[in-house]
Formats: sequence, structure tokens, C-alpha cells
Amino acid sequence: MNLLEFLEKDSRLTEKELAAMCEKEEGDIRTLIDKYERSGIILGYKTVIDWDKAGREYVDALIELKVVPQRDYGFDELAGRISNYPEVKDVFLMSGGFDIAVMLEGKTMREVALFVAEKLAVMDSVTSTSTHFVLRKYKSDGIVYKAPKEDERGNCN
Repeated sequence: MNLLEFLEKDSRLTEKELAAMCEKEEGDIRTLIDKYERSGIILGYKTVIDWDKAGREYVDALIELKVVPQRDYGFDELAGRISNYPEVKDVFLMSGGFDIAVMLEGKTMREVALFVAEKLAVMDSVTSTSTHFVLRKYKSDGIVYKAPKEDERGNCN
């Protein structure tokens, strides 16, 4: 593995740990990380949280969009506009039966439905939408979500 792969797997690794793993000096690691951050190779650092276990109520949805590409811009301008909404977590250009996939987070299914109806479906180049609600996460961002084990003994109070 190289430095970027180690950081992608665990961004909490120290420069000292990374230097040992990459067989480099700590100063060289700091220089490389600075270079990657300045050039936009490293875009940010993220902690993955199991919000179900943390007790936060929210809804994730995958919205498929069929769109007509815009002259001179293709899909880029529309994808950029969609990306600017704070509810939008991810935007992908896709192959297959639809063109753009949008991962969205809302407080309720109704809030997501209204966002799709009032913000996405009305965009000029969008010809159709299809919304899928995430019922349970098993794996996301390469991390397996483990369901709490049920206590099979029953309640003995």
C-alpha cells in the first residue's frame, strides 16, 4: 500500500506511523500530505458514524435522474447545480438506465419527496426521477455496519 491508501483507510494515522508504514522519514510524509492537499488529491478527512446507533433520525435516499445533456456542458453544469444543495451527499454520472444518481439526506421521507418534486424534477434538463429510500445500511464507505446482537434470553425483570 502507498501513503494515500493508508490515509484513505485510516486518516487518524500519525505522521510517525505513516513514515514507518511507508518506510520514509516523517518530514517526507508531511511534505507529501501538504502537496496532496494543495493539489486537490486529498479533498478532506471524514469520520464515518453509524447514525442509527447514535440515535439521530434521518432518511437516506437514492434518486435516479434521466436528463437531457446541455449543449457545450453535457451533464457537468446540472451536476454542479445539484451538488450545491446541502441535503445532497453524492452526485454521480452513471451508465445504464439513468444518467445521474443523487444520494440525499433528509429528516423525513416527506422532506425528501418534496425536495425531489420542488428542486430536482423541475430542473430544465431533467426528464424523469425515481426515488429509492435506504432502509438499512450494511456497508458504506468501505465500512461494514454491524447490527446490535439481540439478547436471546428475554427480559427477566
